[in-house]
Amino acid sequence: MRCDLSGKVSLVTGAARGIGQEIADQLAANGSTVVYTDVDEAGVREAAARVPGARWRVMDVTKGDEVEEVIGWIVANLGRLDILVNNAGVNTLHGRVTIDKFPREEWDRLLSVDLTGLYEVSRFAARVMLEQGSGRIINIASIVGLVPLRLQCAFVAAKAGVVNLTKAMALELGSRGVLVNGIAPGSTLTEGTRKLFYAEGGVFHESVKQMLAHIPLGRPAETREIAVAALFLADPENSYMNGHILTVDGGWTAGYARDF
Repeated sequence: MRCDLSGKVSLVTGAARGIGQEIADQLAANGSTVVYTDVDEAGVREAAARVPGARWRVMDVTKGDEVEEVIGWIVANLGRLDILVNNAGVNTLHGRVTIDKFPREEWDRLLSVDLTGLYEVSRFAARVMLEQGSGRIINIASIVGLVPLRLQCAFVAAKAGVVNLTKAMALELGSRGVLVNGIAPGSTLTEGTRKLFYAEGGVFHESVKQMLAHIPLGRPAETREIAVAALFLADPENSYMNGHILTVDGGWTAGYARDF
């Protein structure tokens, strides 16, 4: 997909790898000046170094002072902020358990990044966009925010929050020129999901066939396929979509695909 993002300044969180890096790359390939951000300094520096004209900053989305500093830096150095992609997120990589055994510290860790972190970045970015009278905010949710899965209570709660926060922001900001939409990916092939599911010896490798049996396309998404959805939402020609959650899951949530 191609669109004209010339003159647009974009900020992508969690851009050192995976979906965030691919989205940042696609925005840059279509003419935007992109600021790659992540808590991983070496990773985000390397990711941005591959892209001519890209910038990078270390930013922890859970720390409001860091977020405010980075967005201030963007405005001071690049003059504006047109596109925000809230991609930074974490999940429980080990010990998926029922809620009675789910540790409070894990709940707090996931919610602080996946939901509160998105709020922190959005509120500072929205101030800039409202002053401009224009902008796009794209929130990366998950299908688990639409259709809960077992043994992931914190991740499910956070992503369900992202879904409705996206809609609430769209109601508040749309009339003032800032469009807010979200993407709900299904299983996507990244470094993290390879370790969890798709690599030999992965934590949940034994159950991967059962998971894929629910997906009509029979495979996980490539990061490029999620990035295309983000590019669609960022396209200036797409000017009437607001408050929508774009599901990109190979049909996982369309209905029962599994043989009984």
